[in-house]
Amino acid sequence: MKGIDPRLNADVLFALRDMGHGDVLILADTNFPSGSIARETVLGDLLRMDNLTSAQAAEAVLSVLPLDTFVDDFAGRMEIVGAPDEIPPVQSEVQAAIDAAEGTPRPMVSIERFAFYDMAREAYAVIQTGERRFYGCFMFRKGVIPPEA
Repeated sequence: MKGIDPRLNADVLFALRDMGHGDVLILADTNFPSGSIARETVLGDLLRMDNLTSAQAAEAVLSVLPLDTFVDDFAGRMEIVGAPDEIPPVQSEVQAAIDAAEGTPRPMVSIERFAFYDMAREAYAVIQTGERRFYGCFMFRKGVIPPEA
């Protein structure tokens, strides 16, 4: 298909298209309990983007998924336990992908680890990436695509 990032597989594209305004997507690293948490989501199945870093997966997802412009928690990162204000490289890379997709800097909110797990259980879907660095877990809230002028 033309114009579709080849890193997006059919299952991921289906889920992204099926989501509505305000629905939450979780992008998880390889250490996240993705399988068990995904079974509790709206979709109920784990989606995979293996062999991609969190930033590569975020880039691909954000090429088709608009982020919510009506809320402050349009995107979030899992806080580092004991160092909630620390931003590791994996999170800086995803922030750069968000900024590029948005066209302007918009910082993610930080989400405490167990609050992140709770949010993930109520999400629309979980995508597990091949990210092996710690704290490569993110939340994206779907926005809207405005009508053409």
